Amino acid sequence: MPTDPPHSDTTPAGAEHPDVARRKGIKHTRVGATWTGLVIGIVVLVLLLVFILQNLDSVTLEMFAWEFTLPLGVTLLFAAIAGAVIMALAGGVRIIQIRRAANRQRRLNSNF
Repeated sequence: MPTDPPHSDTTPAGAEHPDVARRKGIKHTRVGATWTGLVIGIVVLVLLLVFILQNLDSVTLEMFAWEFTLPLGVTLLFAAIAGAVIMALAGGVRIIQIRRAANRQRRLNSNF
């Protein structure tokens, strides 16, 4: 039975490819990070949907002069979204403060 001739791109037994020997494997890419983020996002959304569907008991919310009746899961989701918005606003204000301070410092350093 004839055997296949050796290919020129094969390495001898026991030898590693130079990239493997230098521990240079597959590099992380933006597409890979985006894909990972999307998969995690989908899992979180499915968990949120299951949570909302399991908590459909109606609750009454009173805020200032308004009164709402919503399912408990939806109410907790709105509360989480409100908390995330408040956190994002606080973080955005802090980023603006840091940028202004950095620009001020840059201007002071460039005058000397």
